[in-house]
Amino acid sequence: MIRVFLADDDALVRGGLRALLGAERDIVVVGEAANGTQAVHGVRKSRPDVVLMDVRMPGHDGVRATREITSWPQPRPRVLVLTTFDLDEIVDDAIAAGADGFLLKRATPEQVVEGIRTVAGGDALVAPSVTRRLLETLAARRGAGGGDATRAARLTEREADVLRALAEGLSNVEIARSMHVSPETVKTHIKHILGKLQVRDRTQAVVWAYRTGFTDRK
Repeated sequence: MIRVFLADDDALVRGGLRALLGAERDIVVVGEAANGTQAVHGVRKSRPDVVLMDVRMPGHDGVRATREITSWPQPRPRVLVLTTFDLDEIVDDAIAAGADGFLLKRATPEQVVEGIRTVAGGDALVAPSVTRRLLETLAARRGAGGGDATRAARLTEREADVLRALAEGLSNVEIARSMHVSPETVKTHIKHILGKLQVRDRTQAVVWAYRTGFTDRK
Protein backbone atom coordinates (compact mmCIF):
# COMPACT_ATOMS: atom_id res chain seq x y z
CA MET A 1 0.00 0.00 0.00
CA ILE A 2 1.37 3.43 -1.00
CA ARG A 3 0.86 5.99 1.77
CA VAL A 4 0.29 9.52 0.44
CA PHE A 5 0.28 12.93 2.16
CA LEU A 6 -1.48 15.90 0.51
CA ALA A 7 -0.06 19.43 0.86
CA ASP A 8 -2.12 22.15 -0.84
CA ASP A 9 -3.65 25.39 0.41
CA ASP A 10 -6.83 24.80 -1.64
CA ALA A 11 -9.27 22.61 0.29
CA LEU A 12 -11.17 21.78 -2.91
CA VAL A 13 -7.98 20.51 -4.55
CA ARG A 14 -7.19 18.37 -1.52
CA GLY A 15 -10.73 17.01 -1.53
CA GLY A 16 -10.52 16.15 -5.21
CA LEU A 17 -7.19 14.40 -4.78
CA ARG A 18 -8.46 12.52 -1.74
CA ALA A 19 -11.46 11.26 -3.73
CA LEU A 20 -9.28 10.35 -6.72
CA LEU A 21 -6.75 8.41 -4.68
CA GLY A 22 -9.40 6.83 -2.48
CA ALA A 23 -10.61 4.90 -5.52
CA GLU A 24 -7.21 3.20 -5.95
CA ARG A 25 -6.71 -0.13 -4.19
CA ASP A 26 -2.97 0.35 -3.71
CA ILE A 27 -3.03 3.97 -2.44
CA VAL A 28 -4.19 5.47 0.86
CA VAL A 29 -4.16 9.13 1.99
CA VAL A 30 -2.65 9.36 5.48
CA GLY A 31 -2.74 13.11 6.06
CA GLU A 32 -3.00 16.58 4.58
CA ALA A 33 -1.83 20.15 5.15
CA ALA A 34 -2.67 23.67 3.95
CA ASN A 35 0.84 25.14 4.12
CA GLY A 36 4.48 24.12 4.21
CA THR A 37 4.87 24.26 7.98
CA GLN A 38 1.89 21.96 8.51
CA ALA A 39 3.22 19.72 5.74
CA VAL A 40 6.62 19.22 7.39
CA HIS A 41 5.04 18.45 10.77
CA GLY A 42 2.37 16.20 9.27
CA VAL A 43 4.81 14.28 7.10
CA ARG A 44 7.19 13.80 10.01
CA LYS A 45 4.32 12.35 12.07
CA SER A 46 2.59 10.18 9.43
CA ARG A 47 5.73 9.05 7.51
CA PRO A 48 4.07 8.64 4.10
CA ASP A 49 5.74 7.07 1.09
CA VAL A 50 4.89 10.03 -1.17
CA VAL A 51 4.07 13.69 -0.53
CA LEU A 52 1.97 15.49 -3.15
CA MET A 53 3.37 19.00 -2.65
CA ASP A 54 1.92 22.25 -3.95
CA VAL A 55 4.52 24.98 -4.50
CA ARG A 56 2.84 28.28 -3.73
CA MET A 57 1.32 28.11 -0.26
CA PRO A 58 1.13 30.80 2.44
CA GLY A 59 4.04 31.22 4.83
CA HIS A 60 6.45 28.28 4.61
CA ASP A 61 5.97 27.47 0.90
CA GLY A 62 6.19 24.11 -0.83
CA VAL A 63 9.74 24.59 -2.08
CA ARG A 64 11.06 25.19 1.45
CA ALA A 65 9.04 22.26 2.76
CA THR A 66 10.38 20.04 -0.04
CA ARG A 67 13.96 21.08 0.69
CA GLU A 68 13.51 20.19 4.37
CA ILE A 69 11.85 16.82 3.72
CA THR A 70 14.42 15.74 1.12
CA SER A 71 17.23 16.54 3.58
CA TRP A 72 16.01 13.86 6.00
CA PRO A 73 17.97 10.60 6.27
CA GLN A 74 16.95 7.70 4.08
CA PRO A 75 14.49 6.17 3.84
CA ARG A 76 12.66 9.47 3.53
CA PRO A 77 9.28 10.25 1.93
CA ARG A 78 9.41 10.92 -1.81
CA VAL A 79 8.15 14.34 -2.92
CA LEU A 80 6.02 14.79 -6.05
CA VAL A 81 5.48 18.46 -6.77
CA LEU A 82 2.00 19.17 -8.15
CA THR A 83 1.43 22.79 -9.14
CA THR A 84 -0.64 25.09 -11.33
CA PHE A 85 2.44 27.04 -12.32
CA ASP A 86 4.70 25.96 -15.20
CA LEU A 87 7.03 28.96 -14.91
CA ASP A 88 10.71 28.27 -15.47
CA GLU A 89 11.73 29.33 -11.97
CA ILE A 90 9.20 26.95 -10.42
CA VAL A 91 10.74 24.01 -12.27
CA ASP A 92 14.20 25.20 -11.25
CA ASP A 93 13.24 25.68 -7.59
CA ALA A 94 11.48 22.32 -7.37
CA ILE A 95 14.42 20.42 -8.87
CA ALA A 96 16.96 22.34 -6.79
CA ALA A 97 14.98 21.54 -3.64
CA GLY A 98 15.37 17.84 -4.38
CA ALA A 99 11.85 17.02 -5.58
CA ASP A 100 11.53 13.49 -6.94
CA GLY A 101 8.91 14.44 -9.50
CA PHE A 102 7.11 17.37 -11.08
CA LEU A 103 3.53 17.39 -12.41
CA LEU A 104 1.22 20.22 -13.41
CA LYS A 105 -2.32 20.31 -12.04
CA ARG A 106 -3.66 20.11 -15.57
CA ALA A 107 -2.32 16.54 -15.69
CA THR A 108 -4.99 13.88 -16.12
CA PRO A 109 -6.11 11.85 -13.09
CA GLU A 110 -4.37 8.84 -14.64
CA GLN A 111 -1.10 10.78 -14.88
CA VAL A 112 -1.32 11.84 -11.23
CA VAL A 113 -1.95 8.28 -10.04
CA GLU A 114 0.81 6.88 -12.25
CA GLY A 115 3.15 9.66 -11.09
CA ILE A 116 2.60 8.63 -7.47
CA ARG A 117 3.36 5.02 -8.30
CA THR A 118 6.45 6.04 -10.26
CA VAL A 119 8.09 8.06 -7.49
CA ALA A 120 6.98 5.55 -4.83
CA GLY A 121 8.82 2.91 -6.82
CA GLY A 122 12.06 4.86 -6.58
CA ASP A 123 12.03 6.59 -9.97
CA ALA A 124 12.01 10.33 -10.59
CA LEU A 125 9.43 11.91 -12.87
CA VAL A 126 9.36 14.90 -15.19
CA ALA A 127 5.89 15.49 -16.57
CA PRO A 128 5.50 15.35 -20.35
CA SER A 129 3.59 18.63 -19.95
CA VAL A 130 6.80 20.29 -18.73
CA THR A 131 7.75 21.40 -22.20
CA ARG A 132 11.07 21.33 -24.01
CA ARG A 133 11.09 25.14 -23.82
CA LEU A 134 11.00 25.07 -20.02
CA LEU A 135 13.80 22.51 -19.76
CA GLU A 136 15.95 24.33 -22.31
CA THR A 137 15.48 27.63 -20.48
CA LEU A 138 16.35 25.99 -17.17
CA ALA A 139 19.38 24.36 -18.73
CA ALA A 140 20.59 27.58 -20.34
CA ARG A 141 20.52 29.39 -17.01
CA ARG A 142 22.68 26.73 -15.40
CA GLY A 143 25.26 26.64 -18.19
CA ALA A 144 27.32 23.78 -19.51
CA GLY A 145 30.11 22.08 -17.62
CA GLY A 146 33.55 21.37 -19.00
CA GLY A 147 33.27 17.62 -18.51
CA ASP A 148 30.05 17.17 -20.47
CA ALA A 149 31.67 15.84 -23.66
CA THR A 150 33.63 13.29 -21.65
CA ARG A 151 30.51 12.16 -19.79
CA ALA A 152 28.53 11.81 -23.02
CA ALA A 153 31.29 9.72 -24.55
CA ARG A 154 30.95 7.20 -21.72
CA LEU A 155 27.40 6.29 -22.75
CA THR A 156 26.84 3.25 -24.90
CA GLU A 157 24.59 3.60 -27.94
CA ARG A 158 21.72 1.92 -26.11
CA GLU A 159 22.20 4.13 -23.03
CA ALA A 160 22.14 7.20 -25.28
CA ASP A 161 18.84 6.00 -26.76
CA VAL A 162 17.40 5.51 -23.27
CA LEU A 163 18.50 9.00 -22.22
CA ARG A 164 16.80 10.54 -25.28
CA ALA A 165 13.64 8.61 -24.42
CA LEU A 166 13.78 9.94 -20.85
CA ALA A 167 14.09 13.47 -22.23
CA GLU A 168 10.93 12.86 -24.25
CA GLY A 169 9.08 12.08 -21.02
CA LEU A 170 8.67 8.34 -21.57
CA SER A 171 8.20 6.01 -18.61
CA ASN A 172 10.31 2.90 -18.05
CA VAL A 173 7.51 0.71 -19.37
CA GLU A 174 7.13 2.84 -22.50
CA ILE A 175 10.89 2.79 -23.11
CA ALA A 176 10.98 -0.97 -22.63
CA ARG A 177 8.15 -1.45 -25.08
CA SER A 178 9.74 0.76 -27.75
CA MET A 179 13.13 -0.96 -27.41
CA HIS A 180 11.74 -4.49 -27.05
CA VAL A 181 13.45 -5.10 -23.71
CA SER A 182 12.21 -5.63 -20.15
CA PRO A 183 11.54 -2.76 -17.72
CA GLU A 184 14.28 -4.20 -15.50
CA THR A 185 16.75 -3.82 -18.36
CA VAL A 186 15.68 -0.19 -18.75
CA LYS A 187 16.23 0.38 -15.01
CA THR A 188 19.73 -1.06 -15.35
CA HIS A 189 20.49 1.27 -18.27
CA ILE A 190 19.23 4.26 -16.28
CA LYS A 191 21.39 3.31 -13.31
CA HIS A 192 24.44 3.23 -15.58
CA ILE A 193 23.45 6.56 -17.16
CA LEU A 194 23.18 8.27 -13.76
CA GLY A 195 26.59 6.96 -12.76
CA LYS A 196 28.29 8.00 -15.98
CA LEU A 197 26.74 11.47 -16.02
CA GLN A 198 27.34 11.90 -12.28
CA VAL A 199 23.77 13.03 -11.59
CA ARG A 200 21.42 12.08 -8.75
CA ASP A 201 18.31 10.95 -10.62
CA ARG A 202 16.53 10.85 -13.96
CA THR A 203 15.24 14.40 -13.51
CA GLN A 204 18.79 15.72 -13.37
CA ALA A 205 19.72 13.45 -16.28
CA VAL A 206 16.98 15.05 -18.41
CA VAL A 207 18.13 18.54 -17.45
CA TRP A 208 21.71 17.54 -18.33
CA ALA A 209 20.55 16.25 -21.73
CA TYR A 210 18.85 19.52 -22.62
CA ARG A 211 21.53 21.75 -21.09
CA THR A 212 24.31 20.15 -23.11
CA GLY A 213 22.37 19.86 -26.36
CA PHE A 214 22.56 16.07 -26.14
CA THR A 215 18.93 15.74 -27.24
CA ASP A 216 19.77 17.39 -30.56
CA ARG A 217 22.49 14.88 -31.40
CA LYS A 218 21.81 11.77 -33.47
